[in-house]
Amino acid sequence: MSAIDDLNVELSRLPGIGRKTAARLIYHLLKQPKSTVERLAETLKTLAEKVKPCNRCGNMTESDICFLCTDPRRDDHLICVVEESSDIDAIENTGEFRGRYHVLGGKLSPLDGIGPDDLAMEALRERVSATEGSLEVIIATNPSMEGEATATYMSGILKSTGAKVTRIALGLPVGGDLQYADGVTIAQAMAARREMPV
Repeated sequence: MSAIDDLNVELSRLPGIGRKTAARLIYHLLKQPKSTVERLAETLKTLAEKVKPCNRCGNMTESDICFLCTDPRRDDHLICVVEESSDIDAIENTGEFRGRYHVLGGKLSPLDGIGPDDLAMEALRERVSATEGSLEVIIATNPSMEGEATATYMSGILKSTGAKVTRIALGLPVGGDLQYADGVTIAQAMAARREMPV
């Protein structure tokens, strides 16, 4: 295989990148100055060498402990559990959550061979058990079949810790239309309904 074919295969492994998109990226890079391509390659190499999971929460960081875990202004008695580090960015962008995080590193998916031992579930249970005082664990896995299975499994293993276990509300997005929503989304929105303020 040629260098172009090799890179096409590697780029096609990235999420959302098919072979055609990979080819467009390759030919774009080939039109750039050699220094630009070398800078990109060096940046990717540095990323692979320096970035690793936080020893406490699993978020991606260049330090042993990430900046969110060392921030003294955050609430130690509120832990939000997410599938991936990228989910933290989505929650942080709201500016509404001031607790800590725990990254599972994926979701349960028996068809893909991913079980509880492949995720950071035991580390979560140990972390919750070691926290003194009242604690709430918010399960914020994605609303997919695997995400729901992961949330249910985690709820079961956290029950013995005495922590309050909650699940983010699921349902209709702001600006969405009922006529375009699927049945599962509408059912979740109905189940997560709340009383209107007067």
